[in-house]
Amino acid sequence: MYTCNRKVSYTLEFMRRDVFQAIADPTRREIIGLIAHRSLNLNAVADNFDISRPAVSKHIKILTQCGLLVIKKQGRDRYCEADFKKLNEVSNWVEQYRSFWTQKLDALGDFLDKETNTDNNI
Repeated sequence: MYTCNRKVSYTLEFMRRDVFQAIADPTRREIIGLIAHRSLNLNAVADNFDISRPAVSKHIKILTQCGLLVIKKQGRDRYCEADFKKLNEVSNWVEQYRSFWTQKLDALGDFLDKETNTDNNI
């Protein structure tokens, strides 16, 4: 029974990982920035941080589970490569709010212009 619970827990943890969780953490965003232009092996990524290698590995695991990183094995080394197709999900989500806030701010600007004109006419 304990094994079943652990397996279910692992499955739920894996299932709830998404690109938003990946970019929520500043260390993961920094890792994304490092590998955006070139692939790096795991040690090269870890050398850029003042945290333990297991901690960096955990961040890389999350980025991989979210689909932003692909790990490719070359000889004995494992290289991280960026796969930013999943960031389109973030871009689309942000875009809907960009339109919303642009409309709201334009309406506020129109309101303030009318108020200023009304105040000048008094």
